[in-house]
Formats: sequence, structure tokens, C-alpha cells
Amino acid sequence: MTGPTQPKPSAADSRSVRFRIARCDGPGKPTRWETFAVKIDRESAGANVISCLQHIAAHPVTVEGKRTTPVVWDSVCLEEVCGACTMVINGKVRQSCSALIDQIAPNDGDEVTLEPMSRFPVIRDLWVDRSRVFHNLKRVKAWVPIDGTYHLGSGPREPAKAQDTRYTLSTCMSCGCCLEACPQFTRQDDPAAWDTTFVGAHALSQARLFNMHETGKQLAGERLEALTGPGGVADCGNAQNCVKVCPKNIPLTESIAAMGRAATIHSVTRFFKK
Repeated sequence: MTGPTQPKPSAADSRSVRFRIARCDGPGKPTRWETFAVKIDRESAGANVISCLQHIAAHPVTVEGKRTTPVVWDSVCLEEVCGACTMVINGKVRQSCSALIDQIAPNDGDEVTLEPMSRFPVIRDLWVDRSRVFHNLKRVKAWVPIDGTYHLGSGPREPAKAQDTRYTLSTCMSCGCCLEACPQFTRQDDPAAWDTTFVGAHALSQARLFNMHETGKQLAGERLEALTGPGGVADCGNAQNCVKVCPKNIPLTESIAAMGRAATIHSVTRFFKK
């Protein structure tokens, strides 16, 4: 015997969402727009932008019935940890894995606009090259300077209050949201210019994170030296857009202020030591 058949979703149980996507075939190529329709039914509860992009990639046919190439994007973890799937959704930069369709397009016929971040070179479609994000982390030496293949003993103890602050700062996933929203972080396709342009809120916050670390603070002077040079903390215009778009709610403006004070003290101390 067979079990009871499930009723097919009715019109009231499903809706069509249109995705207007910026397409680009490669670096330096022109941008064009293509629109796709995705059916969202009762079984698609919890669908996000990524799952809809997967459907479009499997069925790359526009609303006009034209078959096109599958849309390209970047993603890894699908749980807002890796930071790879950042894009501009309906005019706001955010993670596409946590952009739920029931929230951003709840009605039949709603349209979702997808664009790549504008502060980074486009590799193809919604996929951008975020190499500059990680280059700027190198500029501020965002790591703990421990080397060796042998047991170094127990590390220094850390007070609970510092642990709470550092944990929040450590949740940064280098997604680039803060950089896309920052008016001081302008696009630079030439890597030769990266060392003299604004490092961005993420690098400033990571410098604070490792300067607070009992072992990481061994490089505090070098980090502050980098932040007092070209493209350092003084280049921040205090727009505070970064903290508004951070998906992890990291207190970026607090980090910028903290590093600004530390950089000032470092500069004054260095002046009188000459």
C-alpha cells in the first residue's frame, strides 16, 4: 500500500520572486543586467539568496526565455562565518547566505537586485577579488608572533573583561562589508597603491585585537607604526557606515577610536625619544 499523497502547493502557497542580477563576463568587461524568476513555495521555507542563485545556475534562463550562462558568485560555509558571499543586495552590502527570501522579498512578484561589491575588482558576475582585504591585514601584522615546533609552555593569563572584548573583535570574518560602505576606502585595482591607501575598519579593529593579546602585543609598536603612516587611522573620516553594516555587530567605531588614541600616544612618545 502506498501512503497518502501530499497535496500540490496551491497558488496561495507559492510565489514568484524576480532576481535582477548584474552580469560581467570578466575583468574589464562591460556590465549588463539579466532578470530571472525563481518559484518560492511552501517547501522552500527558509530559502536564502544563495539557494536561489543555485537554482538560477542550474536553470540559467531569463524571464524573457533567453538561455544564458550560469551566474557566478563566491561562497563557502553558508552560515555567515567565512565572509566569502558578500554582495550588494537591494542596494545594501551584506552576506547573501543570511539574506532570507521571506524577509527581503515576502510578496509575489517582488524583485531582488544583486550586484558585486564596488570597492573590489570584479572577477565575474557577483564574484570579486578581495585580495586587498588580506593585504591590509598583513600591513598591520594581524597575527600572534609565535614560532617554533616545540612546547613553549603555558601562555599568559588574561582577565575576563579583556576576553569578552577580544572575543567580539575576533568574530571578524574579513567579509568586506565595512569596506564597501566606507567612503574613504576607494577602489584600487593596482596593488602598488595598496600600501598607501586607507587600511579600513577591519584592519584597524584587528590591530586592536592583537595589541590587546598578551603575546600579540609584542608587535604593537610595529602595528602602530603602520597605522601612523599613509593610509592609517588618520585617514578615517568617521562616517560610521562600517559599524552599521557589520554582520557581526563588531564595535568598529570603538576600535577606530582606540587605535587613534594609541597611535597618537605612540607618535608623541616616538617624538620625545628622538
